[in-house]
Amino acid sequence: MLKRFFIICSGADQDILGGCSNGEQTKYVGIGATVFFTAIMALIASSYALYTVFDSLYPAVFFGAIWALLIFNLDRFIVSTIRKRDRFGREFLQATPRILLAVIIAIVISKPLEIKIFEKEINTVLLKEKNAMALQNKKEVANYFKSDLDKNKVEVDQLKLEIVNKEKEVNTYYDTYIAEAEGTAGTKKLGKGPVFKEKIAKHDLAKAELDSLQSKNLSKIAQLDKAATALQTDLDKKVNESQPIIDGFDGLMARINALDKLPWLPSFFIMLLFLAIETSPIIAKLLSPKGEYDFKIEDQETALQATIEQDKYQRELLVKTSAAMHDKIYEDLAKDKSIYDLQRKNATELLKLQSNNFLEKQKQTL
Repeated sequence: MLKRFFIICSGADQDILGGCSNGEQTKYVGIGATVFFTAIMALIASSYALYTVFDSLYPAVFFGAIWALLIFNLDRFIVSTIRKRDRFGREFLQATPRILLAVIIAIVISKPLEIKIFEKEINTVLLKEKNAMALQNKKEVANYFKSDLDKNKVEVDQLKLEIVNKEKEVNTYYDTYIAEAEGTAGTKKLGKGPVFKEKIAKHDLAKAELDSLQSKNLSKIAQLDKAATALQTDLDKKVNESQPIIDGFDGLMARINALDKLPWLPSFFIMLLFLAIETSPIIAKLLSPKGEYDFKIEDQETALQATIEQDKYQRELLVKTSAAMHDKIYEDLAKDKSIYDLQRKNATELLKLQSNNFLEKQKQTL
């Protein structure tokens, strides 16, 4: 049962191979088994690759199975269409397009498995890239809000500076009237004279202006602080909204790019392994000597070709002979007087009918 299944996988003619030796059948069982297990590897590789896309097992396995069947059919077609020739060069030339196709299939199959084998190393590369992207994203968002935050900060600093300057002015007036009262400056007269009252009046006026300025500016500062808090909240919100996108940066393309950043040699040898697996049925077919099955296939094909060429020649000869016979027959008939008289009589009748018909049409137009 298993032997017959692998023979089917090899694409060989079961009826012809059934009449061959056990050794010949074993060769094609091996070729069929290689084709089958290549398809199994394609199923595993494509299912994993698609799982990274869909994040769901069932769609990944379903489409992976379709891909594996496609690979199986291609491999089976490639192996079954290679014919053993008398010269290796002709065989290799015939197999060259198939080998190129096998190389493409091997690369496609091996890449997802490379991603799985080096998953931990790829995750490390992706983590570094995600961290760099997160920092860059935060920087870009901060730059987007920077102008508004800077403008807000400048306004707050300006309002605080106005209060500080006014406080300095009030303190200056305070020191002036205290010095006047103590007699250490100004008129240098001890006591609260007219100059003292004038200076303390200026201080009280400046203090009232300071209180008014503080009340007004602190209210504005509170509003600006509230606006700055809102801007910072928006900034954090933007960063948090974009973070899941960065965290989800681990799809198939991202992993392939991350794989390219790892040392190439291990990945290259894995690809060579799958290339060897994929091309092994073709190489085995090319290197194997011409066997009993190949002779029988060649005999069947040449017999069919000879029959087709013979039928084609006979049809062409029949057409030529029939044409020559008809030419001879019509040549003989042309010399027969009775047939000539009959044709003359019929032609005369036809001309009479055409003339009468033309006359009737002319009458209708008048």
